[in-house]
Amino acid sequence: MIERDKISCLDLKGQHQTVKKEIFEAFERVYEKTAFSGGPFVEEFEKKFSKYIGSKYAIGVGNGTVSLHLAMLALDIGPGDEVIIPANTFIATAWGVSHAGATPVFVDCDDTWEIDPLKIEEAITNKTKAIIGVHLYGQPFDIDKIKDICDRHNLFLVEDAAQAHGARYKGKTVGVFGEMACYSFYPGKNLGACGEGGGITTNNKKYVERIHSLRNHGCKVRYFHDEIGYNYRMGGLEGASLSVKLDYIESWNNKRRSIAEKYHEQIINPKVKLQVVPDYADGVHHLFVVTVEDKQAFVNHLAENDINAAYHYPIPCHLQKAYSYLGHKKGDFPKSEYLAFHCISLPMYAELTDAQVDKVIRIVNSY
Repeated sequence: MIERDKISCLDLKGQHQTVKKEIFEAFERVYEKTAFSGGPFVEEFEKKFSKYIGSKYAIGVGNGTVSLHLAMLALDIGPGDEVIIPANTFIATAWGVSHAGATPVFVDCDDTWEIDPLKIEEAITNKTKAIIGVHLYGQPFDIDKIKDICDRHNLFLVEDAAQAHGARYKGKTVGVFGEMACYSFYPGKNLGACGEGGGITTNNKKYVERIHSLRNHGCKVRYFHDEIGYNYRMGGLEGASLSVKLDYIESWNNKRRSIAEKYHEQIINPKVKLQVVPDYADGVHHLFVVTVEDKQAFVNHLAENDINAAYHYPIPCHLQKAYSYLGHKKGDFPKSEYLAFHCISLPMYAELTDAQVDKVIRIVNSY
């Protein structure tokens, strides 16, 4: 029996084989210096990443979730405060708010599947302190509209750029529009560490100093703890691997853009709906998400043709059991719910071959 080649939704091994030698050499340097927690290799990555994003500062931390938590703490957001976030996002966006003791206030998305500025206005109260906009799937949200709301209501804007390393809004790299931007370097991201990792970019030195303390047990001088802190440092091996990969991110992102363009041009099945891409958005296509009415039938069709799909994300935040105390029910955020119940992620990574992309398109169109 001949085993057929399957097309995976994500191929981490393919990417890592291309940079294996450089990463192992970087690991050797970490070992020589025994700089395993924080240290020079994290600092090197911070400098390279801030230059890439165009921010004055970048801070390496343990993962994307803690980057959101630290951003909330640096803004002095806590119990009694509310932070507006989209209902259709990975749950970590909400965790950052909850871990700070504040309340996440969910709002629906618009037809771009990004946070809806009109719904934000309706959700603002005298307890609202910030808005976290998520560049979902690697596509920028409408930053100008959200910033205008923040300016008029004296609110902080935080970018959740966990999926958007190198995405551009009106020609400018995201990560510099709000008070801070928060990143995940989870291995499956466009820029992923060999392990867990996260980061924060900002132009405000005050936030940097506070986060440096918070991520290191609340101290600026060793063993002198000024506040209750956390062990949220980035590891040296993670920093070293990210520095290597950062040199390739633009070429990897451009390959994703090329694949996405082909999907948009050649997927013509009227039963398959693609994400709307506004003129202002130059995304990096961390995920390529489509919607269909019968999700399971579509997934089965792909699987029968050796294509593996994924779900991002099958349950919206407001319907998660963890947030049942907020009292939400089905129907509260219909667009986010439709997206969750009907979305499928097609294969999307820089190592996809032209033949594989062509096959995905052919099989999608044959559904």
